[in-house]
Amino acid sequence: MDGTLARPEPWMANALCAQVDGDLWFPDKGGSTKEAKAICRRCPVRAQCLELSLEQGEFGVWGGTTERERRLMRRVAS
Repeated sequence: MDGTLARPEPWMANALCAQVDGDLWFPDKGGSTKEAKAICRRCPVRAQCLELSLEQGEFGVWGGTTERERRLMRRVAS
């Protein structure tokens, strides 16, 4: 997670992403998100993370999805 949140959510203490290199969640353009997504698939708070990123428009990999995937999710939902 990128730390842009004004106040971390309590569930974030259980997030697997907090246990690995932060750069993994923000690959360079064209870089792979495969490793980040693999960690997300095992994360116990993945649903909360995805919900937050959809609400706040976060950058990077959140809830096992990329920014592009979340934009598509928002379009389909509207």
